[in-house]
Amino acid sequence: MNFRGFATVLFGGIVDKYSSTFNIIKQNLPKANMRIAVRTYVSMMFLFTVLVYFASLITILLAFQFVQLSLILEFAYVLFVPLMIAMMSLIMFAFYPIQKAGGRRKNIEANLPFVLTHMGAIAESGIPPYVIFKLVSQFQEYGEIAKEMGKIVRNIDSFGIDPLTAVKEVAEKSPSDDFKEILMGFVTTTESGGNVKVFLKSAGQQALFDWRTKRERFVQQLSAYAEFYSGLLIAAPLFIIALFSVLNQISPNISGYNILDLMKISIYLFIPILNGAFLLFLRGVEVEI
Repeated sequence: MNFRGFATVLFGGIVDKYSSTFNIIKQNLPKANMRIAVRTYVSMMFLFTVLVYFASLITILLAFQFVQLSLILEFAYVLFVPLMIAMMSLIMFAFYPIQKAGGRRKNIEANLPFVLTHMGAIAESGIPPYVIFKLVSQFQEYGEIAKEMGKIVRNIDSFGIDPLTAVKEVAEKSPSDDFKEILMGFVTTTESGGNVKVFLKSAGQQALFDWRTKRERFVQQLSAYAEFYSGLLIAAPLFIIALFSVLNQISPNISGYNILDLMKISIYLFIPILNGAFLLFLRGVEVEI
């Protein structure tokens, strides 16, 4: 029995009993393209958390053989540290599908305008939609969209599903609302007897316009972020270091703390943390090319 099977045997019943609690994981697993049942995934999450808890507890108990602390501190470490580490692993395990689905959504939306333009150009030559999906799925440069198109082709070729139903199934599990809207628009246009060529062309033009608008807005925001960075993370640290240098000449201690130690903490701890936080912020608001 492998890890998955062992975890499911131990915690599968609990997952079934409280299945509604894990709806958010259930919704994001297909969007994250993770081919695993929610029952198995949550069971693995619980088993991994338990293992992390006991591993942390054993590590702390072994550390007490080399480090002597007071009884109260030892009790606090044993009680809270393993629990905190286990909770962190549980949260990371639970949010991993959400984070991965979000990454796929960004990748799809970054490539969508160019994929639609490509599809519109191919459709102008009179090629049927199935062949368009197959051609796009072979362009790995399109990232997650190529994988989604590959799913449509797989559903048609391997499972014998009709093209419109295959498109609907992929649209329902897509992490991107924009991509889902395009797929459902394609289905609606086809079912109503509309012109697919015109639909793809107009959708591509609108997607490119939206993409340019987002890029221009992001460039404008970058100028404001640059001013914020210059003022808070460049000028302010220099001012604080200069202030500490002057104060050190007057008195080497302030409120019982050594000024040089405070300066070192600021330089080697607080400033790198603030810069790292700013980079993470930029990564979160960045518009992908």
